[in-house]
Amino acid sequence: MTFEGLTALPKIPMLFGIPLKWVSLATLVIQNSVFIIILTYSKRESPDATYLNSTAVLFSELIKILISLAMIVYDFNKSHPYKDNTEMMENVRMVIKDEILGYDAFMVAIPALLYTIQNTLQYIAADKLGAAIFQVTSQLKILTTALCSVFLLKTTLSGRKWRSLVLLLIGVVLVQIQSTEHATNEGLSEIKSKSSSSVIIGLSGTFFVCLSSGLSSVYFEKIIKETAPSLWVRNLQLSTISLLICVIGIFALDFDAVKENGLLYGYTASTWCAILFQATGGIIVALTLKHADNILKSFATSISIIISSVLSIWVFDFYPGLCFILGTILVIYASIAYNTEHSQPTQPDKNLNGLAEMQTRTNIE
Repeated sequence: MTFEGLTALPKIPMLFGIPLKWVSLATLVIQNSVFIIILTYSKRESPDATYLNSTAVLFSELIKILISLAMIVYDFNKSHPYKDNTEMMENVRMVIKDEILGYDAFMVAIPALLYTIQNTLQYIAADKLGAAIFQVTSQLKILTTALCSVFLLKTTLSGRKWRSLVLLLIGVVLVQIQSTEHATNEGLSEIKSKSSSSVIIGLSGTFFVCLSSGLSSVYFEKIIKETAPSLWVRNLQLSTISLLICVIGIFALDFDAVKENGLLYGYTASTWCAILFQATGGIIVALTLKHADNILKSFATSISIIISSVLSIWVFDFYPGLCFILGTILVIYASIAYNTEHSQPTQPDKNLNGLAEMQTRTNIE
C-alpha cells in the first residue's frame, strides 16, 4: 500500500550509529587540543633554533593536497576502473586537469585570499597591541562568524542562541586572560605607553581580522554545502591556492633565512608532528563545515582551548586560577544552552495524521 503526498525525512550521515555532525565536532576538539600542546612544545623545544612558521605551513598544505588528491583519485577510480598503472596515471591527470585547473576552482580563490589578508593583518594587529592583548580581542571572531552565517547562509538564531554566543565570547576571553595573565598585564602597560594612533590601528586590524575570519569560513562553508564538487575537491582547490600564496610569502618575507639555513632549519620530530596535526586539522575543519557549521566549530575550538589548558597543567606547569575556572564554566554552560534550545509546541503534521488515520482504517478493515 502506498501513501502519496508524504515527504521523506532527509537522511542523516552516520558513522557507527552516531551522526557525522557530532563525530566531526568531537574529532575537532581532540585534534585542536593536542595540536595546541604539540605546537607549543615544538616552539619551546629549541628556542635558539626555532623553525620558520611559513615553511611549516608550506609542508602542511602539501600534506593536505596529497591526502585530498588521494581521496579524489580513489573515488574517481571506483567509477572509472583501470587495467594497469598507465590508465591509473591517466585518471590522476584527468582529475588534476578537471578539478585543480578548471574554472570552478576560482570560487575557492575568494576564501584563500581572505585567509591571506587575515594572516597579514594578524601580524600588524599583534605588533600594535601586543600578542596577548591581540589574542584576547580577536575572540570577537565568534560573533562576526555568527553574523556572517546569518547574512550569507540565512541562518536563524534565536535570542537564546545569541546570548549563548556572548557568554561563549566572555568565557573564552576569561580563559585566555588566565592563560596569558602575565603577558596580558605587560600588554596593558605597553598599550598605555603607545600612541593613540597605534592603538587605533591595532584595534582596527583586529576587527578586520575577525571580519575576514568570519567571511572566509562562512563562504567556504557555503560553497561546500551548496555546490556540486565534493568536499575533497574543494579542500584540494583551497590547499593548492593556499600553497601558491604561501610560496609567494616565503619569497617575500623569509627568502634570506631560507637561503642561509634551508627549509628544514630547526625541524625536530615534534615539528613534524605539529605539521601533521595542522594538516589533519584542516581536513577535519572541512568535514565539520560540511556536516555541522561554523558556529558549532567556534564552540568546539573554544572547548579545545580549555582542554589544552588543562593538559598544560602536567606538560607546562600551568596553574588555573579564578578567571580560568569561571571562563570554563561559562564556555560549558554556553555550549549546553546553545544546543538545547527549548522548542515551542508545534502542530501535528497533517501528513503524519493522515498516515495514522489510513493505517487505522486498514487495521479495522
